[in-house]
Amino acid sequence: MFHPNEELMKKCIEIAKSSHEKNQYALGALIADERGNIITIKSSNLISSYDPTAHPEIVVIRKAAEMLKSRYLPSCYLYTTLEPCPMCTSAAIWAKMGGIVFGAYQEDAIEFSKNNPSDIFTWRQIKVHANEIIANGSPVINLFPGVLRDECINLFQHTLD
Repeated sequence: MFHPNEELMKKCIEIAKSSHEKNQYALGALIADERGNIITIKSSNLISSYDPTAHPEIVVIRKAAEMLKSRYLPSCYLYTTLEPCPMCTSAAIWAKMGGIVFGAYQEDAIEFSKNNPSDIFTWRQIKVHANEIIANGSPVINLFPGVLRDECINLFQHTLD
């Protein structure tokens, strides 16, 4: 049985911090196999990219599929500091991943954005949860929410610098 690896989430948090240092959203994602071996990592570059689909989760899924030469990643897990949006969750389902591990919930980003309005860092969300997408997708993948949630919420503060 798979159990989320907090060390891998800590790695995502470090990735997110490095993203912030480049004036990007403090977001990080990685793909690891079920034994915890990291396949690929990505920080956010949404501010400097013209690609609206270039979420770190999408980029790592694409890269892992390319590296493993398979569009299916059943023994892989997506780790991300923020609950993945419907697009990213769907990509994990289409890749037939083992599951998703995330830190902060979408409500955390919505609340932060409401209390800290910014023209640059909007933390926009589509109010459909990852568990809803997974429940309606096939195959049904595992979801591990709230791993190191407080540490992941603290990442939002970096956009205030």
